[in-house]
Amino acid sequence: MAQQFGGPFSPDAKDAPLAKKRPQAGRARANLLFVAALPLLFTAFGGGAVSTISSLTAFALIVGAAWLTREGLEAQEAYEARTIARRPALPRKIFGSVFVGLGVGLATFDTGLIDGILYGILASALHLISFGIDPLRNKTATGTDAYQTDRVARAVDEAEKHLRAMSDAIEQTRDRVMIARVEKFQTAARAMFRRVENDPRELSAARRYLSVYLLGARDATFKLADLQSHGRDPAASKAYLALLDDLEANFTAKTRAFLEDNRTDLDIEIDVLRDRLRREGVRVK
Repeated sequence: MAQQFGGPFSPDAKDAPLAKKRPQAGRARANLLFVAALPLLFTAFGGGAVSTISSLTAFALIVGAAWLTREGLEAQEAYEARTIARRPALPRKIFGSVFVGLGVGLATFDTGLIDGILYGILASALHLISFGIDPLRNKTATGTDAYQTDRVARAVDEAEKHLRAMSDAIEQTRDRVMIARVEKFQTAARAMFRRVENDPRELSAARRYLSVYLLGARDATFKLADLQSHGRDPAASKAYLALLDDLEANFTAKTRAFLEDNRTDLDIEIDVLRDRLRREGVRVK
């Protein structure tokens, strides 16, 4: 029986799309790691070859840890936003904690071997406490098996790549109106993603939207960004906005149709049950 799913990620929810939520506090802390590595760069020279190499290596490790941590936070945000998701292939935050420990240990190695090891362990522990660990299990929706989960996760992952490519391209234009318009379209697209995640049976009907249509939108965005890099082209911008209007209307209509189909199926099931109960002599209001 088709089932209607609700909640903050359903397409009829008030703030259905979670298009641009960012873990600002976590990102700010991760960015501080870049700052924390700078003293190693400034003090790397003037103490001999061994000291220079150690300081530069420690600097690179901590900068790498900052980058991995920031990427890990974004991957976790995407994971938590979705009903069905595969765990990140690379546990970036865990690797970030290891890199921090190695960097701090190497930077403090001159105070003594034991001190360097202890400082490194402490730095890794503090990193894990501050940022946590990466998701280590795939997320599945209730009533779906591993095969369905993997199919939906792969389809949505690919669709998200198209949306990210659109964002990267349109941001090159530095046109706030265009950037906002693309984000609005992405909101409608992600509402469909959430719908498919909540009911994987919709994937077949949505596959063209998640692949062909989004691929076309991505390519159109690339072309617009290329044209805008050579000067403003009002005609191209107008045509692009019209394309987004059409695509958004179609995505929204299809997502609504999914929901209405499920409601129709549910009404049919209820009517069948009522008829069965009447045949059994049970009074049904």
